[in-house]
Amino acid sequence: MAALIAENFRFLSLFFKSKDVMIFNGLVALGTVGSEELFSVVAFHCPCSPARNYIYGLAAIGVPALALFLIGVIWNNHTWNLVAECHKRGTKNFSAAATFLLFGSIMGRACVAPITWSVISLLRGEAYICALSEFVKPSSLDKFPAEYGAEVLAKIPCRDVPANLTKFRDEVTRRLRYESQLFGWLLIGIVAVLIFLTKCLKHCCSPLSYRQEAYWAQYRSNEDKLFRRTAEVHSRILAAKNVKQFFGFVALDKEEKELVQEFPVEGVQPSPQWNAITGVYIYRENKGFPLYSRLHKWAKGVEGNGPTPEGHELLFLAS
Repeated sequence: MAALIAENFRFLSLFFKSKDVMIFNGLVALGTVGSEELFSVVAFHCPCSPARNYIYGLAAIGVPALALFLIGVIWNNHTWNLVAECHKRGTKNFSAAATFLLFGSIMGRACVAPITWSVISLLRGEAYICALSEFVKPSSLDKFPAEYGAEVLAKIPCRDVPANLTKFRDEVTRRLRYESQLFGWLLIGIVAVLIFLTKCLKHCCSPLSYRQEAYWAQYRSNEDKLFRRTAEVHSRILAAKNVKQFFGFVALDKEEKELVQEFPVEGVQPSPQWNAITGVYIYRENKGFPLYSRLHKWAKGVEGNGPTPEGHELLFLAS
């Protein structure tokens, strides 16, 4: 138990430090595996009662998957960029392809954890056995006593059956575990094929070369890192100035005093500037020169985000 808890805390630490998409998705999957194992150990207890088994088994697979999906949507920056875009500008500047790719990006990343949860649950088979044990047809079991029915079959996951049904319990468990694991492997195969086709489609439809697309991803990552770091320093210095104006002094440590002296902050950025650099960004070229982000476009003084006759359009999918 202690090892599982330590594994999940280690996952959370790496989760917030990771910037690479593949590493990020891998960490999400590993964290989900650890969480599913922990859930199975401490929380999953089949009721072994007709009608309740089915609901409980499906809930054990579906409800955590739904919660993980919603968390993935909430934690995705594209979600809030889309909300800001719709609030400020609407979706009139989006083509159908761009809109589809945007939702595909959000949904695809949000599905990593719930699919992992579902796959692990199916491979373990406990929830599936709990949900469907009562639906096994007694007639499919050789020499199954006629006086027993769904009520006894529902108790198979708890091994609470009469001694003369022990061999049937093992057979039912083996049959349902086979079905559960088969669905788990099929789900893995389907997801793998979809990922492969999506990557192929993305690179085939991209107007950028592979190297330029890699540079674009590096630029966006560096811009986001520098923007967050600078915004943190700017807000701290501005807060220090306002606190000093209110109290007449401000209690700063040595590092903060150096920041105040090195980076003088005269004021704040007006709302139109914040609005200009916030929202979904569709890749644009201005007279053959690429514009890699809304901030880049604002710095170059380019107005609008709609498609231009000579421009290319590609939804930003890297983060």
